[in-house]
Amino acid sequence: MDKLFSPLQLGALHLQNRIVMAPMTRNRAEPDGCANALMAQYYGQRGDAGLVIAEGTWPSADGQAYCRQPGIANEAHVRAWTPVCAAVHARGGLIALQIMHGGRIGSVHIKGTGSRSVAPSALQAQGEVFTDRSGMQAYDLPEALSTEEVRAVIAEHGAAAKRAREAGFDAVELHCTSGYLPMQFLCSGTNVRTDAYGGDAAARARFAIECLQAIGAAIGIDRVGLRINPGNTFNDTSDNNSAATHATLLGLAAPLGLAYVHVMRAPLPEIDAFGMAAQVLPRRLILNDGFGPDTVAPALEQFPGAALSFARHFVGNPDLVQRLRQSLPLARFDRKTLYTPGAAGYTDYPLA
Repeated sequence: MDKLFSPLQLGALHLQNRIVMAPMTRNRAEPDGCANALMAQYYGQRGDAGLVIAEGTWPSADGQAYCRQPGIANEAHVRAWTPVCAAVHARGGLIALQIMHGGRIGSVHIKGTGSRSVAPSALQAQGEVFTDRSGMQAYDLPEALSTEEVRAVIAEHGAAAKRAREAGFDAVELHCTSGYLPMQFLCSGTNVRTDAYGGDAAARARFAIECLQAIGAAIGIDRVGLRINPGNTFNDTSDNNSAATHATLLGLAAPLGLAYVHVMRAPLPEIDAFGMAAQVLPRRLILNDGFGPDTVAPALEQFPGAALSFARHFVGNPDLVQRLRQSLPLARFDRKTLYTPGAAGYTDYPLA
């Protein structure tokens, strides 16, 4: 376990240990997207991680995907996030904001008046989403973005990143998986455009790359991360060759000077997502694979320049860092309260 508790430099970020809290949607924000005191308590409880990556957050009203999902689209959001960042910093940790534009994943029953659901192409995702107002609803049929509108959305990512830094975040991570807007552009099954943002893999990756560049121009590229998950089909996404498409994306991202690439283990055994990313950025990796006490050491032996991110273990163990350090048993989390309002199953898990 010694390497897990050793420091690590990821771009401009100096992590006090290699334990990263993965971003997880928890649906505890206010209806207007403002973070709140409960969220400050939740993230502060876990602030002794080397890096906390806050949940997917919409950069504009069009990008909201879920009820009670936080935003970073205006000055009220900046003010609301500031105590959250301060709570993590008080524990010695760093905190990044994951920017997540839902694209076609969303509903008019969730978003504010005048908002749209947009996507690279006017293709409706199969499935439903829970809404506080109207229960389960089908995903909206999205409007295809014009070329000019694509560029405007890219600019929104840069503006959101600037607001994140004003709130106190140390970095910004672009969510490029799980069927949200960057992945909708990336995948052949959701992008049938014929302009510069559609066609071959390099053209489909252009949206994500230009978002990274816009974020980097706003806050410094060495404070920017990219999250990927080759082979992921969540939210009705598909690609004719996900491994090759992601290899193209990584090849285009490599020269940018990113702080890190956050890689989830591929759901398909034939795709070696970790190895693919390690070839490009061997010393700037965050790996996510449902790690537990028994799998930490082998992962860091294979990838000595990496940090490891934990999701479900951080839900039920606010003191995960200390439990791992002291080899204490890990508590289970309550799946029924993952997305419900209030403190239950959020800030009330006991310490060891």
